[in-house]
Amino acid sequence: MDHRELNNPAEGKRTKGDITTIEDIRLLVDTFYGRARLDTLVGPIFNETIQDRWPEHLAKLYNFWQTVLLGEHTYYGSPFMPHSKLPIAKPHFERWVQLFHATLEELFTGPKADEAKQRAVLMAEMFQYKLSSIAQDGTVPIR
Repeated sequence: MDHRELNNPAEGKRTKGDITTIEDIRLLVDTFYGRARLDTLVGPIFNETIQDRWPEHLAKLYNFWQTVLLGEHTYYGSPFMPHSKLPIAKPHFERWVQLFHATLEELFTGPKADEAKQRAVLMAEMFQYKLSSIAQDGTVPIR
């Protein structure tokens, strides 16, 4: 049995370790999006956009983070494009990062967890930059 799966009977929690497997990625993604869907700021956007396609969306996110954090290339696509027409702004990205970091801190510790935090911040900044450029130029992103 993997050490990350062990429960600590005194605390009733699993032992924190780093992100090393696809199971860790699934735990991160499922926990984070379970919380994000209930959040009063970002939840309505996620739920309205994704609707009943959550299993498909979560599978893409497993692949995305598996590619980014574990170096196992399972994601093919452009993560920005699906977000380019959403009604999202700086407060949405700030909340997304806040929830993502809180989930990471609760579940994991180690270099990959730290990398995930850094990558989330960089991704949020890049998405905001691209959305701002589109708004200023009045252009449509190339698909």
